[in-house]
Amino acid sequence: MTSEMTQDWNPGTYQRFRGLRLQPALDLLAAVGELPNGSLVDLGCGTGVVGPELAAKFPRRLIVGVDGSPAMLSQAARVPCYGALQEADIAQWRPDETPALIYSNAALQWLDAHDTLLPRLIGYLPAGGVLAVQMPNQTLAPSHQGWRSAFEGLHAARSVERSSEILTPAAYFDLLSPLGELRLWQTDYFQHLEASETGHPVRHFTQSTYARPFLDAVSQDETPELIAAYEDAMAKAYPLRSDGSVVFAFRRLFFTLRLW
Repeated sequence: MTSEMTQDWNPGTYQRFRGLRLQPALDLLAAVGELPNGSLVDLGCGTGVVGPELAAKFPRRLIVGVDGSPAMLSQAARVPCYGALQEADIAQWRPDETPALIYSNAALQWLDAHDTLLPRLIGYLPAGGVLAVQMPNQTLAPSHQGWRSAFEGLHAARSVERSSEILTPAAYFDLLSPLGELRLWQTDYFQHLEASETGHPVRHFTQSTYARPFLDAVSQDETPELIAAYEDAMAKAYPLRSDGSVVFAFRRLFFTLRLW
């Protein structure tokens, strides 16, 4: 999605949990009301899973998908609802024309400097235009802390810097409420992760997203040891049910901002 990632995204791995990842996207879209004239921007569109939902809610609008991953965009190109697809680092993206909606589902958490990024995005909107954002807010949970703990336990001399530590809800309120009509909320999604013969279900869920910087920082030979250390931590934090599955709580932060 952004140039921060050292390797391109794997659409197949990411799509494995398509249904679980789609529900927050739909909940965010449901919170978007009427819009002024203009295009719709799917910022960090990934494989284009939300494109048909945008088209269904706002028919006859130009939908522009933006993503930094060529592999993801190649999948999105198969989704017929996009009028245009742009390969761009979403941290630097600027629209070619004034959009009515900038919609970003589970992408902006990869970027830093939200205190300048978000006002800049809002500045591209017309009066009545909407910025709609959903981001995972799971950093302090065992599912995410476990990757850092496992990595640091094995490679104390190395460091992995992640610029994806999002702001607190109160900080977003202070930043955004002066700029327009703000709605801000947080939801815990209890997800049933099915059993896997190749590892803990929580590992499979996080490996294609949050874990990427940690996995990119180790060699191919070191990867099994890191995964094993993480799996041990997950077995304690998220005990398997009798059928090998897990009921997994995942927190997400949402906001919509309608420009005055």
